[in-house]
Amino acid sequence: MRKTSLIMLGAFLGAGTSMVATQTDFLSGPRAVAASAETYRQLSLFGDVFEKVRTDYVEKPDESKMIEAAVNGMLTSLDPHSSYMDAKAFRDMQTTTRGEFGGLGIEVTMEDGLIKVVTPIDDTPAAKAGLLANDIITQIDDDQVQGLTLNQAVDKMRGPVNSNVKLKITRKEAKEPIDVTLTRDVIKIKPVRSRVEGSDIGYVRLTQFNEQTFDGLRAAVDKLSTEIGQDKIKGYVIDLRNNPGGLLDQAVMVSDAFLDRGEIVSTRGRNPDETQRFSAKSGDITKGKPVVVLVNGGSASASEIVAGALQDHKRATILGTRSFGKGSVQSIIPLGGSGALRLTTARYYTPSGRSIQAKGIEPDTEVLQDVPDELKGKDETKGEAGLKGHLKQKDTEERGGSSAYVPPDPAKDKQLTAAIDFLHGIQKGAANTQKPSMPN
Repeated sequence: MRKTSLIMLGAFLGAGTSMVATQTDFLSGPRAVAASAETYRQLSLFGDVFEKVRTDYVEKPDESKMIEAAVNGMLTSLDPHSSYMDAKAFRDMQTTTRGEFGGLGIEVTMEDGLIKVVTPIDDTPAAKAGLLANDIITQIDDDQVQGLTLNQAVDKMRGPVNSNVKLKITRKEAKEPIDVTLTRDVIKIKPVRSRVEGSDIGYVRLTQFNEQTFDGLRAAVDKLSTEIGQDKIKGYVIDLRNNPGGLLDQAVMVSDAFLDRGEIVSTRGRNPDETQRFSAKSGDITKGKPVVVLVNGGSASASEIVAGALQDHKRATILGTRSFGKGSVQSIIPLGGSGALRLTTARYYTPSGRSIQAKGIEPDTEVLQDVPDELKGKDETKGEAGLKGHLKQKDTEERGGSSAYVPPDPAKDKQLTAAIDFLHGIQKGAANTQKPSMPN
């Protein structure tokens, strides 16, 4: 059986490449399909062009780089999430999925040829230096970023622990570029954080889905139920806001943690016999306590699997704003010692059969944050529907991004407050959306 996972949006900078762009598992290659005579003719054309460039270009080209660029161009022409990883990037990806690597602790994506900050990770050099979501990195150690690929920019920001890297960033609300010097450090991703809200609510934030996420969730729930008391706890808030996703098996296990039975997610590829279904096993780590799941425009991929499964089974109330809308699965196909392909191989579907590709998860209760004046209009993600070349979903109305703003002060977090009020049985003004029904 193929083992797959969801790829995450963007990239995580540091010695261990990207959190948002490379959280995947490994699998064998898909079945071989005979090529047509026309395909072989086109491959011959490629060989002719390559030979002409190799022999006649004004300067001697780097042939290996030419081939890598051609391969990557072929893959990126398919969709925004397919790409080629060289051997180093492949090793970095494997390190990242383990949740510990050296680097800066920053999530970035490529937008219009520039490197855009998605979010700094808590307690990392990037966060301590004051980098913010939507900052644009224009220079790395005085070298221009424009013209570099995302992986090239990531490489420039990697380096030995305790070494420095200088970034020049532009910020929409700042008149002048900002120079920031960061010291590289060992980044230990803590995918789960928890605390007691008030005296009777367990709050658990999942920042990504790496190999430690399910174990971290289980430990957090155990700790909270002990601190509060199983009889006194009113319920749990599971915060998936700005969680870009990660490993499929972790999304399945996190969903299963709250479910006793039923389908969690299915993945459907090009061939019908490649369909996989993942179902819950008996056992709810919260012992049936009410659950509210927070999502927003930055909740993508594996986060949407969890939200969709719990929503369809009516196990949790989904609150916040519409999620990102990444409904595809990427498989990592190793190529011996030559790196690996990151290839979109399937779409995933929620238990009720919904594809959220380029549409997202609509919350049961929509709650909008009070966005500061200087960030208004800048707080929304484009969503999957806004990515060039994204997969289309037949007979589906695409939806753009939604707000991804979360106030740094929990006291000003209207979505969190609404979740706590809901668990306390307090109903306040909020736009409700109809919950989807499960098939019998």
